[in-house]
Amino acid sequence: MRTLERMKVLVVEDNPNDVTIIKRAMRKSDVKCELYFASNGAEALDALYQTGEFADTPRPDLILLDLRLPKVGGLEVLAKVKEDERLRRIPVIVLTESEREEDMVKAYDSGAASYMTKPVDSKDFERLIQTVQDYWRIARISPE
Repeated sequence: MRTLERMKVLVVEDNPNDVTIIKRAMRKSDVKCELYFASNGAEALDALYQTGEFADTPRPDLILLDLRLPKVGGLEVLAKVKEDERLRRIPVIVLTESEREEDMVKAYDSGAASYMTKPVDSKDFERLIQTVQDYWRIARISPE
């Protein structure tokens, strides 16, 4: 059995503070990741379809997706990913401030692998990101 050498993660997040926390948490983890960032839903779709300034962005192994995004909302991005034959197998973790049950139900109905509420405390947020990384490192083990 082998694991991915470097997991490619597309982080779709418009809050610069959250981006900083995610970067810091991922650097501390034993899981080596290549991080790619989109600050709104339109950029996320460009990255996924490798168009415009994101033409050289590789297909991610995992997407961390905020729901409340400018231009194109997170639920719309999620729906487009899961409707597309080429993208739908990419696991999408919704990582949001929303605790609304309606948002959670819509996310799972649209194919989210997980729905996580961002902790207010930055240390708790870092631990959450490290846990996500560890889980996907294990889940991504595949036969040679």
